[in-house]
Amino acid sequence: MIKYLTTLQIFICAILITFSATAQEHPSLILTKEGVEKIRAELGSVPLFDASLQKLKAEIDAEIALGIDTPIPKDYSGGYTHVRHKRNMIVMQQAGVLYQILDDEKYAKYVKDMLMQYEGMYKTLPLHPKTRSYARGKLFWQCLNDSNWLVYVSQAYDCVYNYLSAAERKKLEKNLFKPFADHISVDSPQFYQRVHNHSTWGNAAVGMIGLVMNDKELIDRALYGIPDLEMDKTAKDDDGGFINKEGKAGFLANIEEPFSPDGYYNEGPYYQRYAMYPFLIFAEGLHNVKPELKIFEYKDGVLLKSINALLNLSDADGDFFPLNDGQKGMSYYNDALVTAVDISYYFGNQDSGLLSIAEKQNKVLLDDSGLAVALGVKNGKAKPFDKKSINLSDGPNGKQGGVGILRSDDLELVFKYAAQGSSHGHYDKLSYSYYENGDEVLQDYGLARFVNIEQKGGGNYLKENKTWAKQTIAHNTLVQNEKSHYQGKYDIGSKHNPTLYIFDDSNANIQIVSAIETNAYPGTEMHRTMAIIKDGEFEKPFLLDILRVKSDNTNQYDLPFYFMGQVLKTNFEYEVPKTLEPLGINSGYQHLWSEGCGSTTEENTKLSWLEKGKFYTLTSATSKDDELRFVRIGANDPEFNLRREAGFIIRRKDTQNTLFVSAIEAHGSYSPVSESAVNSNSSISALKVILDTIDYTAISITTVKDSTKLFIIANTNASKEATHTLKINDKNYEWSGSYYFK
Repeated sequence: MIKYLTTLQIFICAILITFSATAQEHPSLILTKEGVEKIRAELGSVPLFDASLQKLKAEIDAEIALGIDTPIPKDYSGGYTHVRHKRNMIVMQQAGVLYQILDDEKYAKYVKDMLMQYEGMYKTLPLHPKTRSYARGKLFWQCLNDSNWLVYVSQAYDCVYNYLSAAERKKLEKNLFKPFADHISVDSPQFYQRVHNHSTWGNAAVGMIGLVMNDKELIDRALYGIPDLEMDKTAKDDDGGFINKEGKAGFLANIEEPFSPDGYYNEGPYYQRYAMYPFLIFAEGLHNVKPELKIFEYKDGVLLKSINALLNLSDADGDFFPLNDGQKGMSYYNDALVTAVDISYYFGNQDSGLLSIAEKQNKVLLDDSGLAVALGVKNGKAKPFDKKSINLSDGPNGKQGGVGILRSDDLELVFKYAAQGSSHGHYDKLSYSYYENGDEVLQDYGLARFVNIEQKGGGNYLKENKTWAKQTIAHNTLVQNEKSHYQGKYDIGSKHNPTLYIFDDSNANIQIVSAIETNAYPGTEMHRTMAIIKDGEFEKPFLLDILRVKSDNTNQYDLPFYFMGQVLKTNFEYEVPKTLEPLGINSGYQHLWSEGCGSTTEENTKLSWLEKGKFYTLTSATSKDDELRFVRIGANDPEFNLRREAGFIIRRKDTQNTLFVSAIEAHGSYSPVSESAVNSNSSISALKVILDTIDYTAISITTVKDSTKLFIIANTNASKEATHTLKINDKNYEWSGSYYFK
């Protein structure tokens, strides 16, 4: 009996050991044991992967030589302690990867030693001394950055897990990882229990350390949120957005709600780029550890779709369009996009266009996905990533507006008719920005913040982000009575969105987008149609902008154009004041200097400018009562937080229903070397409204060669199958579809 029990005990122990080894195999989060073997087998034969590895090795070797520093936290973003802890998290993750690939214990020892320093610090660490955040961290001033730290460090822990003794792992998990995960979740529900890019980082952090520790409670908390938690539905964060009004939380909810079926992320491309790292790195961990979840198939594979959407939200240089709160210059060269491109290629359909972007990035992840990309590049599979015109719906069901991008030759129009965009949204319905070959022609200002520059508000959002950048007048769209859309209130704006009327890119010569907004100003409807038109009379395609306004009341309307460049010529007289005064007192107007004011003398108003060796001309159909104003950003800004950039405003007073029509031409070039100007003048001699009714608006465009083109838009029937017959000046026009151009 004793012998039988002993044999049975041995058998059971063997099963438990086998099960334990299977359940706790490491690495398994991002790197896998099988993947590491494949990587080691390919070393020295895959140039892009080898170069990425050698560059990283040199960086981490230099860090190891400097020694370990885990200072007591005290700074905002950009300060030494903030930057040091941020650097430590990345270095630990990278050292862990090097340990796995190179099998050199010095990297594991470095990670272990640093983790033990953090364990010794964290168990007695109070809340961060800076109190600005609605959810304070411990290592950092906000839980968001603490979550960043744990996302990276969980990967490092997975890589050195088997290097550590059982006692060391128990010590780290008890005193560092579990308390850390609890602080950013159950101790900070206002941060964690919501749908927002912040909570996505929190979900990923808790979930990833849960996967490494095989802690079901943490994994479930990551996927589904904190169970049975009641939140204040009226509470708001630092940016004025609701924290948990809808009661939804967890990683899966953060996939379901912010992403449209097309992969557009409602906060805009800047924050999509920021959130893509935790979305994808946690998804990769779930795929490897819990493949039964089929995370990359969740919501019809929207995570992988979102990468294609994000890449299409970049200009010719790869810079993301600064919709909502977005810093200019952020691009697909960011490390988060290296992750996105590699994971999209590996777990997606091996799109060869992604390989061309990887070539430009000139680095890959040091994991299975990066190896796959590097092999694809090595084997000559790369093809150009083809950006075409695209319409991206907004909202979880694609029913909350969207963003339309028209591309024609080197010109790109970004037309925003999206939802509010969470607390990072701007009050800029039916706004647009315009680019030529990656250069701004008419700009979206982006955010008012110097990210991680300590001298500017601790690297955080500046007050001017609310008083200027979010306000309607900061964008190229209509402002009524000097007030922002939705009264500049998130509570109102989050309830409404414009409606798409037309998006048609089927004709390479005429691409068109049109949308209607009825809630920005109660009792006022705005219907804006924008088309990029190729025509033989013009050197390059031109942009036609038609903005119809119907209102129950008489109002003042301002339509700004934030042009980039040096004014060359106008066809109107204007006065320049000797003393500058702000244009208004609030809603962003207090930040505009009034630099010049004039009035129209002709049916058309013309403004031409020069930027980066290219000429541009704005031609607008105006009336004799219109005011024409030159403005410059920077009034009431004593700390120089705003860029001193120019704008031009068409102001129409005491008007009820009205129509703004403009054409923007890109033309010619100037060389400072040869000092020669080519085609520096506009090709349009006249832009006229020849019909404007409830059903139709017709615009004639006459060129300097005395050729006249006619554009007609059907205002109430956008059907492609509809047939139209219209008489204008005793001439009949017949066509099918929503518009006519000839």
